[in-house]
Amino acid sequence: IAQNLDGPIRAYILAHKDAIQLWRTVMGPTRVFRARHVAPESIRGSFGLTDTRNTTHGSDSVVSASREIAAFFPDFSEQHWYEKEEPQLRCGPVHYSPEGGVHFAAPAGGLGPA
Repeated sequence: IAQNLDGPIRAYILAHKDAIQLWRTVMGPTRVFRARHVAPESIRGSFGLTDTRNTTHGSDSVVSASREIAAFFPDFSEQHWYEKEEPQLRCGPVHYSPEGGVHFAAPAGGLGPA
């Protein structure tokens, strides 16, 4: 993991069947020059400075994602997520808790993490 000398960093775990490909499309090509020409509306096309200062990162494979998730979120269990949490999010309305920084399935009759 590289040290960030320019300011704060935000790390997220994105959950979607095609999360890696979708996020990589939003980021744009790794090379900023190319991003500016073929994907100017992308994050890198809009904000990237150089190939090493391209404003964003995204895993390039499921294996890389697992390794990077473990580095940034050592207490996160992918197995627990897939077995217990992810199925709950498919059962109805999903809400976001800014305090906890997590999404949750709304319990019947009220709001709040399940």
